[in-house]
Amino acid sequence: MRLVLLGPPGAGKGTQASAITKKYNIPHISTGDIFRLNIKEGTDLGKKAKEYMDKGLLVPDDIVVSIVKDRLTKDDCKDGFLLDGFPRTVNQADALDIELEKMGFKLDKVINIDVEKDELINRAIGRRICKKCGATYHVEFNPPKQSGKCDVCGEGLYQRDDDTEETVSRRIEVYLKETKPLIDYYTKKGIILNIDGKQSIEKVYEDIVKSLE
Repeated sequence: MRLVLLGPPGAGKGTQASAITKKYNIPHISTGDIFRLNIKEGTDLGKKAKEYMDKGLLVPDDIVVSIVKDRLTKDDCKDGFLLDGFPRTVNQADALDIELEKMGFKLDKVINIDVEKDELINRAIGRRICKKCGATYHVEFNPPKQSGKCDVCGEGLYQRDDDTEETVSRRIEVYLKETKPLIDYYTKKGIILNIDGKQSIEKVYEDIVKSLE
């Protein structure tokens, strides 16, 4: 199963990615994680990416594609993968198609978790994260058993500085503007699965699995 996961900030991609990869026994490949790993290990690609990131610039497509391509050649990807955070543009989607074709593969499906902007803002403002283990909660939709304490490790929870209405609104606008052409691109290819992300976590997961199978 070779999948791409799309969805705006706050759509619940992380939660769904974890469940999907567990069910199909495939790696969850987040471009952010790959960047951090390459930078940490001091690879040539990592060094190049870091130069742009340190200047606050977007990493050029050719470097992003090279880093993702390198990751997809690893043994754990031979039976499939779930890409999260890539592709972000139609150019990157084209490049991914070309690289997969060289490997003798193609994408099976693109999962698009669709949530309206107002709902996303409400979710982000109520989000709380564990200081120690990174577990995520929501004061309304997914509260911890004990207020302000993580269920997993018992540490305190905090709100991210960028989880304000203004910042979240801006992030969503950027995402929608960047990603709409990508959604159109995969719709034309007939491999997109539009999932209603307003539902409960369990129902969203159920709809994804049903659509994939």
